Amino acid sequence: MTRLPLFHSTVRREWIDYNGHMSEAFYVLVFGHATDALMIETGLDSGYRESTGCSLYTVESHIRFLRDVPEAAHLSIRTRVLGAAARKTHFVHEMYVVSEPETEPTPEAAPVATTELLAVHVDQRAGRAAEFPDTVRHRFTDLTEPAPDWAGRSIPPP
Repeated sequence: MTRLPLFHSTVRREWIDYNGHMSEAFYVLVFGHATDALMIETGLDSGYRESTGCSLYTVESHIRFLRDVPEAAHLSIRTRVLGAAARKTHFVHEMYVVSEPETEPTPEAAPVATTELLAVHVDQRAGRAAEFPDTVRHRFTDLTEPAPDWAGRSIPPP
């Protein structure tokens, strides 16, 4: 099974909120950058977007904030593709705090946050969903992994 490279980031001072930890908006920012990295790895890079007018649009997401993340924490984000169809893909990101920049989380590490996303391939010129090119769809298929146990859940009622 092929795995995507990890995405890495470090928590900046301006990302810290009034509670003394990373603000929720910046979890979304880091996960967004991890999605950009996924797009590059699957052939949906800037050259593709410029030449085709097509891009990937997130249409649904579900974030879980599991642990506080402090300033200057080194983050490692693991991305898993869960599936792809003609015009859409389903994937998750798991965010870990690691001891050193650009390192992998230890096998026993628990994620500090996760997000599950559904994205649609859109032809921006036509203003509608479009089929992935075969090479991109095959790349998503090659990257498909089993879903983690937390994926596919909804927010339980109070």
